[in-house]
Amino acid sequence: MIAGSIWLHSVTHLANLAPHFSFPQSAVTNEEIVLRWVHFVSGIIWIGLLYFFNLIGGPAMKSLDDATRKKVYPALMSRAMTWFRWSALVTVLVGLRYYMILLQADADNAGRPGLMGKWIGEWFLVWVVAYAIIYALQMPFGGPLGNGWVRAILIAIVVIAASWAILDLNAGPESSNAHLAISVGGGLGFVMLFNVWGIVWRVQKRLIQWTRANAEKGLPIPVQAERMMRFSNIASRTAFWLSFPMLFFMAAAEHFPFLGSIAR
Repeated sequence: MIAGSIWLHSVTHLANLAPHFSFPQSAVTNEEIVLRWVHFVSGIIWIGLLYFFNLIGGPAMKSLDDATRKKVYPALMSRAMTWFRWSALVTVLVGLRYYMILLQADADNAGRPGLMGKWIGEWFLVWVVAYAIIYALQMPFGGPLGNGWVRAILIAIVVIAASWAILDLNAGPESSNAHLAISVGGGLGFVMLFNVWGIVWRVQKRLIQWTRANAEKGLPIPVQAERMMRFSNIASRTAFWLSFPMLFFMAAAEHFPFLGSIAR
């Protein structure tokens, strides 16, 4: 009898030690993990392609002879741009939904549910204004604005000012670290998304068409192609550099509490 009890206790103890799953039953918690997973996967595709264009694709294309480049460019870029622009859109849309959940949680914890609308409205306003200025600074001007260092410094000033503005508007005892960190990191991602759809894709789809028509039908490439390519390259390089602070703030949201309260 005693031996049987000991055996049963041992089996029960081993069963408790065995690996097992215990999924949360909260709908919000499950939605958050799905959003984060989709955000990570689509973000890896987006930023991975951004790094490929800047570190590998662009330099490799320049090393090819003209005939080879005209054959490779349309095939490579048409496929790459499909993944690039849609992964960027998915990343930002699911990120916005996740951000809104965080804002609502902070607003509810503060006993002021209406704060969420104020916060998200201020966020959109600050980053849309910031992008309007950044868009103009990325245009392929001559003169002082044609200098890469001048352009970079001015864009950095705009980004820092927008980041300070959104932190100043949203900071408070009710604001969590995730709320404030994503206010900056997500804002930079928002700017990068506008660059993808507003400049890079708008330019690249024309360059792809013109290059393919030139290679297959011998049609001349329009004279404005070179200027448009420069515009696209500037926007891509801007997004490349913005991705580093963007990734820092997105990682800091849950892992480096330096902007607001830890708990939400």
